[in-house]
Amino acid sequence: MKTNVHNLLCMLLISMSVTTATAQDIHFSQFYETPLLRNPSLAGLFSGDVRIQTVYRSQWGSVTVPFQTTSLSGEVKIPVGSGEDYITTGGQIFYDKAGTVSMTNIQVLPALNYHKSLSADRNMYVSLGFMGGVVQRRLDRSKMTTNSQFDGTNYNSTLSDGETFSNNGYTYFDGSAGVSFNTQIGNNLDNNLILGIGYHHFNKPTNLSFYTNNIVSLFPKWVYSGGLRLGATEYSYVTFYGDYIKQGPHNEIIAGALYTYKIDDVEDPKYLFHAGGFLRAKDAFIPVAKLEMRPLAISVSYDANVSQLSTVTNGRGGFEMALSYQKYLDRDNSSRNAVLCPRF
Repeated sequence: MKTNVHNLLCMLLISMSVTTATAQDIHFSQFYETPLLRNPSLAGLFSGDVRIQTVYRSQWGSVTVPFQTTSLSGEVKIPVGSGEDYITTGGQIFYDKAGTVSMTNIQVLPALNYHKSLSADRNMYVSLGFMGGVVQRRLDRSKMTTNSQFDGTNYNSTLSDGETFSNNGYTYFDGSAGVSFNTQIGNNLDNNLILGIGYHHFNKPTNLSFYTNNIVSLFPKWVYSGGLRLGATEYSYVTFYGDYIKQGPHNEIIAGALYTYKIDDVEDPKYLFHAGGFLRAKDAFIPVAKLEMRPLAISVSYDANVSQLSTVTNGRGGFEMALSYQKYLDRDNSSRNAVLCPRF
């Protein structure tokens, strides 16, 4: 295989969002299952005291070596004093492995979010969150093949790859911040609204390159998020989610809805079924199915590619599976016993 490593690295760096011309972060189709990656101020906006979520994604297996991405996040909600304010502590761990050269991206990002109550009568909160930590990127140079290793007839692994970089990895600090507003609508607990703005890479990391003589920067990213949940019947409700993402010269819109049916109890259901779909503009349609067996939940989705790349992929995109654990803790200051608490 004759592959010029400069072109290969360019493709990978575009995918890993470290080029100055076309940078965009890796993301999930079930974006609502990765709240910290959307906006750190969305941490803690759920019914419960603790939540653990993981999402796995495999993409482009029909085109090349699959890009595999895994996210793990955790949140714990803690009341502040005797009022209605809360603090959420948690963090995000992210692992991505891309392409033939197994380029890996590992992120460990602790997070802190403060929720300020705005009403004494109903759930209404403004939240301010911060997240920051260490990011490491590496590749396996032994898996590279370049034009320099082509002897005129065949590929020869004993020849030098002709590249000048000596570092197979680099590490940098990354930071994000965000603000959000969420409120109950009317007297129905199923009716809620959330709006948020997240600002990622506010420290504008630079020198993100395997070549020491190159200066590569990471574009800051704005994420504008919205969610609306409305009761449909006594046993069901509909939730709308949407994100608008702006990073450098590029932008993305993804939006859709899930219909939820309470299988058993109306007031405090243990079993719920969700189904719906999302559209990533000019890229993919994403059907989703989710089953809750509280405190556990599992969901699956699949990207049906509708972009120009569909002629190569035959419409096949990425598979995702998400698992979550969410519950109230058996403690005196559990948010289960609070009249008001941040939720969506």
